[in-house]
Amino acid sequence: MPEIRLPDGSIRSFAAPLTGAELARDIGAGLAKAALALRVDGRLCDLGTPIDHDAEVSIVTKDSPEGLEILRHSTAHLLAQAVKELSPDVQVTIGPVIDNGFYYDFAAPKPFTPEDLEAISAKMRELVQADLPVRREVVGRDAAIERFHAMGEEYKVQIIQDIPAGEELSLYHQGDFVDLCRGPHVPRTGMLGAFALRSVAGAYWRGDSRNPMLQRIYGTAWATQKDLDAFLLQQAEAERRDHRKIGTELELFSIQEDAGGGLVFWHPQGSRVRRVIEDFWRAAHIDAGYELLFTPHIAHEDLWYTSGHKDFYAESMFQPMEDEGQPYQLKPMNCPFHILVYKSKLRSYRELPIRWAELGTVYRHEMSGALHGLMRVRGFTQDDAHIFCRPDQIEAEIAGVLALTQRILGTFGFDRYEINLSTRPEGSVGSDEIWESATKALEAALQRAGLDYQIDAGGGAFYGPKIDLKIEDAIGRKWQCSTIQLDFNLPERFGMEYVAEDSSRQVPIMIHRAILGSVERFFGVLIEHYEGKFPFWLAPTQVVVAPISEQHSDYAEHVTSQLHAQGLRVESDLRSEKIGYKIRAHTLRRVPFMAIVGEREKSEGTVSLRDRNGKDLGAIPLEMLGKTLQRLDTRRQQALELA
Repeated sequence: MPEIRLPDGSIRSFAAPLTGAELARDIGAGLAKAALALRVDGRLCDLGTPIDHDAEVSIVTKDSPEGLEILRHSTAHLLAQAVKELSPDVQVTIGPVIDNGFYYDFAAPKPFTPEDLEAISAKMRELVQADLPVRREVVGRDAAIERFHAMGEEYKVQIIQDIPAGEELSLYHQGDFVDLCRGPHVPRTGMLGAFALRSVAGAYWRGDSRNPMLQRIYGTAWATQKDLDAFLLQQAEAERRDHRKIGTELELFSIQEDAGGGLVFWHPQGSRVRRVIEDFWRAAHIDAGYELLFTPHIAHEDLWYTSGHKDFYAESMFQPMEDEGQPYQLKPMNCPFHILVYKSKLRSYRELPIRWAELGTVYRHEMSGALHGLMRVRGFTQDDAHIFCRPDQIEAEIAGVLALTQRILGTFGFDRYEINLSTRPEGSVGSDEIWESATKALEAALQRAGLDYQIDAGGGAFYGPKIDLKIEDAIGRKWQCSTIQLDFNLPERFGMEYVAEDSSRQVPIMIHRAILGSVERFFGVLIEHYEGKFPFWLAPTQVVVAPISEQHSDYAEHVTSQLHAQGLRVESDLRSEKIGYKIRAHTLRRVPFMAIVGEREKSEGTVSLRDRNGKDLGAIPLEMLGKTLQRLDTRRQQALELA
């Protein structure tokens, strides 16, 4: 007679084993309708799994993260079934859940077309309407190989052959379709429906270019049609804001394939924005008590063995280069360089904390298929900083980093965050005592800052706990930018020390932290967040002065020189074009303001000011123009206080 403890602490006793579906019905009709799966003693199971022992059980519904993942994986199987029914000669391979959706890879004799996707989507909806029951079958390894071989599914045979002997194999049936999967899945196909197929791409089998090219169909699935519609609207808006498209239109940057993929070329307009970002960043750090460093781009290969990067990060590093018989390595990280500066002399406890920051360019070997505009590149500048401190200083230093993070991100227009505190994982280094005190220090700093956060149990790095902060952009997407990581590993590996108050030698705590993440990626996020319409203080060109006719060009140049002398980024448009043409051109460039000058403005010593949204701000006296422009953006004042 199983006793079942529910999440609310209540206990229900039953005279005989029962399935998850029966338990859900016993609890209530509403739960029975919403139930997708169950968790028994921490293990996810199909809803039809019998519960035959005393257990802690929770019902998984579609409005939970676990339920959404099950919906998406089940929809991936639905996609595979539809493809097989339409094209029996296609072989299925793998179909995992990814962020916001799923994909399935197929070995198809010809590429899928947009028309194929429409037909596949229609077939999927037929299968949903059929409300086919989904059944799990446990099979032996040899039997599974024989069955898939008979079906001509040789990729599935390869997958099974790579599964260790003795591991349980399960097949899922829906109608005539059978697939290999651990599960769990929804009980019936009729529970699916809020989905959309998004695109097709090529993908090598097992990610290896030596293997056959497969066809990958991407899709998305959500708990409700309302959620799906909101996501598709967001995606349409994201496409409109794509930083690659806007970056080209505004001549901000380019990726020159002649020089190699993943390498960013900053054009004059983009370089202006980068300079503003970096000047503000440096000023903010100096104001917060940091010293700035500059370190080399390469180092002897031995350094990367000492740091451990050659052991655990080699795949992401470029091949060494040789000079005079000695191997040198492009740096993928700045950390070891800051440690070497620390070790240039013996430090005292009185010197701690030491805060060093660097806009350091690093190089990482990313696969070409993973490169994406500014978001994933091979050479990028980290806004890196390292703090070396005593254990008793951790909480205060983390609080300072959080305050600086809020200050910098807030100035750039990001005020909403998702914060995770990641705790000790298996296989980590360091004592239980230092892990516990360090984690408590991070928690205390977050609480002191009044920030809401979630615990990511076991999600820390092997060398220490960490705080990860995701910023939310204008259309609700979250971007991982800021991170704060405690490190007990590198100080030990490099033999770092300080002389403590009792004259003993102690190992400092190292704090790694970045606020923007990388200048390139953060710039890409800024472009999409603002749709290229940068706030006044960030705009590459803040104001364009345009004469109505050529006879007013001298006055336009005078206005331009006056604004330039006040430190504004200003251009004059002296082309022999009509003023309407100039206004349209600079509106498309998303320039914040235009100063129009004609005969009246010249005689009165004014300009007619208009913003990029077409609003007429009236006649502004020239001597007041600079101050007027500066007052129109409050965030600029925050930046000016530091820069």
